Amino acid sequence: MDLRPTTQDLAFEAEVEEFLNGNLDDELRRAGTLSSGICGAHEPTMRWHRILNEKGWAAPRWPVEFGGTGWSDMQHYIWASACARHKAPRLYPMGVGMIGPTLAVCGTKQQQAHYLPKLLSGEHIWCQGYSEPGSGSDLASLQCKAERDGDDYIVNGTKIWTSYAHHANHIFCLVRTDTSGKPQQGISFLLIDMTTPGVSVAPIVTLAGDHEVNQVFFDNVRVPMANLVGAEHEGWSVAKTLLTFERSSAYAGRLMTRLAELKPLIEATQDAALARRFVELSIDVEAIQISEFRIQGNLAAGQSPGAASSRMKIKATETQQQMDRMAVAALGHYSVPWQPAAREPGNNEEVIGPPQAPMLIGDFFNNRAATIYGGSNEVQRNILAKAELGL
Repeated sequence: MDLRPTTQDLAFEAEVEEFLNGNLDDELRRAGTLSSGICGAHEPTMRWHRILNEKGWAAPRWPVEFGGTGWSDMQHYIWASACARHKAPRLYPMGVGMIGPTLAVCGTKQQQAHYLPKLLSGEHIWCQGYSEPGSGSDLASLQCKAERDGDDYIVNGTKIWTSYAHHANHIFCLVRTDTSGKPQQGISFLLIDMTTPGVSVAPIVTLAGDHEVNQVFFDNVRVPMANLVGAEHEGWSVAKTLLTFERSSAYAGRLMTRLAELKPLIEATQDAALARRFVELSIDVEAIQISEFRIQGNLAAGQSPGAASSRMKIKATETQQQMDRMAVAALGHYSVPWQPAAREPGNNEEVIGPPQAPMLIGDFFNNRAATIYGGSNEVQRNILAKAELGL
């Protein structure tokens, strides 16, 4: 595997650096720095979305005919890593990152023509309706029901841990349309307008003090059959397509950025054990980066990475959590003060302790979910056992 960048890669990297330096102002960088969730504050996030859309880079992984960039896999990696280094706000992933490319593959022409342009412009903001109380990792046990009524479905039930539902105006949902046969065979994939009568959202405040997730309720919500993606009762196949987009991430760039932020904090402790652990995690992150390069090389050669996304998800999220624990140890008693307001853009509250303390503690709490969402790491290990060990 040749890890040396090509002339084209170097030229693209220079273009990316020039664009980020020219378009990321102090407010946007500050919003990206303060974020401890999967996205940052709403207004800066949407402003950055509009800037990217004007450039034509809002949805790089979409097919070119729908507004994608046509980048190579290495260019995607360069872009994701540069955004991490520059602290660019992360866009809402459920829209351009998940449902957009899924509709490009599985949607009807009418669905593509209606939804994709509005996703690119930012007019439509999407959230994901998968998990339910009692149906998380065992998603096939979901009970939110959709029953046919003429040309509509009537949806009743609830979804939980729904990220950014309080900002979203649309939700894509897995719903139960048949109770006979195997659980996966009776699930359908619906697109639902959040302004439809009967849809309500209740906030859930996280341990970090953030309002990021919600519970969504459906009370006799009428959804046109035209909003069905794929065939009725076969939404599980659509969901698996979407999950390939959800789990495709460039982890190393953000992990390396976090290491650079932690280094002076670790050095200031003069703690030999923490310094040794920092070096060990640095080696882990370098290994993750090499693994990502290997995956990119396989993709460029037209080879399937197999279950590599599961391996990467396990290693990267667990490494992320180890960094969080190391940060708390380095902060010592400065990890105790509760100061979530210091992570709000525009807030001038004086920070108790090192300036990065509120963000590091926010990450510590929010990243506890990193090994759960996107398919828990226990489930990823089951995937590896089946796909690579034949168990």
